[in-house]
Amino acid sequence: MKVRVRNSLSCMAAITVLLAFIAAPVQAQAPVSFEGKTVNFLVGFPAGGGTDASARVIAPYITKYLPGNPVVVINNMPGADGMTAMNTFVQPLRTPADGTTITMGSTTVSDPLQYRRPQSQFDPTKFKFIGGVGRGGTILIIRADAEKRLFDKSQPPVVMGSIGGVPRSGMQSTAWGIAYLGWNAKWVVGYRGTQDLFVALQRGEIDMTATGNLRDVQQLIDGGMLKILTQSGTVRNGELSKRPEFGDAPVLASLVKAKITDPVQKQSFDYWTSLTTIDKWFALPPGTPDAIVKVYQEAYEKIGKDEEFLAKARKISEDIEPQSAEDVKRLIDTLGTIPAPAIEQISVMLRKQGLTTE
Repeated sequence: MKVRVRNSLSCMAAITVLLAFIAAPVQAQAPVSFEGKTVNFLVGFPAGGGTDASARVIAPYITKYLPGNPVVVINNMPGADGMTAMNTFVQPLRTPADGTTITMGSTTVSDPLQYRRPQSQFDPTKFKFIGGVGRGGTILIIRADAEKRLFDKSQPPVVMGSIGGVPRSGMQSTAWGIAYLGWNAKWVVGYRGTQDLFVALQRGEIDMTATGNLRDVQQLIDGGMLKILTQSGTVRNGELSKRPEFGDAPVLASLVKAKITDPVQKQSFDYWTSLTTIDKWFALPPGTPDAIVKVYQEAYEKIGKDEEFLAKARKISEDIEPQSAEDVKRLIDTLGTIPAPAIEQISVMLRKQGLTTE
């Protein structure tokens, strides 16, 4: 009988403790604050370049909108096209995942060809993205008096001018047009810079080229000498859409993608479109707690609506447009899934068009 009483008392005590635990108020998690802290903004390119300029424009607004208003310090760590900084960014002993270090990435470090090299220690698909900025993508511009020849192979081919020996990704719009839209065009490469291309256009040495900055050619478009043939588009909610300032110019992907049937070529095109769409992006290191990531993303949403920030950013590029963390992640993840043979198909395509890609 005593044993039963003792067991009953033990059960009652256990139930009392359990009820007390259930009834106790759940302790609220302390809100994330950066008061009194310094945020190290790691930039993998030299001071004065486009990535550095973008970081310096946004840094004061990170201070403004992060809770606690931390000091933000730009730390330039150039080397190996951004790889040196990215390798540092993913080292836990040098970069704590506590929100006090962020980085700005670019197209270069988004490219699997870069981060799959043996010396690379980073994988951007594992980063915690805050958001990004796009600069309107690339437009193909053509002399109005040459447009008809582009679609008539009985006529002399339209001449596409390109910087350097191998066309940059934006310039490669023409390669896809030749391969899948039947464009009557040929390449002339080796121009030293964008201004040289614009002079060549005005002289009639070339008929077509690509640019990422509308204001450089707006006067020639308004005067009727040039017109916008296609645009690469900007990403919104995972979809490529037109930029209204480019008028009715179609998004190249909408013209080409349905014509590609080979699975490897489709992957190759997805690689190219993702690489030409992504630009600058901001991220926290792998392993950063979700609560900190959310605070940064909420701050960036406010930054993207700040008219003062947008005005300053448009001094760097008139076509600048904030991108969400979700859109950046989609692009980075897409690039991360593309196998090497599909990426190599772009070089194969260019060689078929008479270009040396080595």
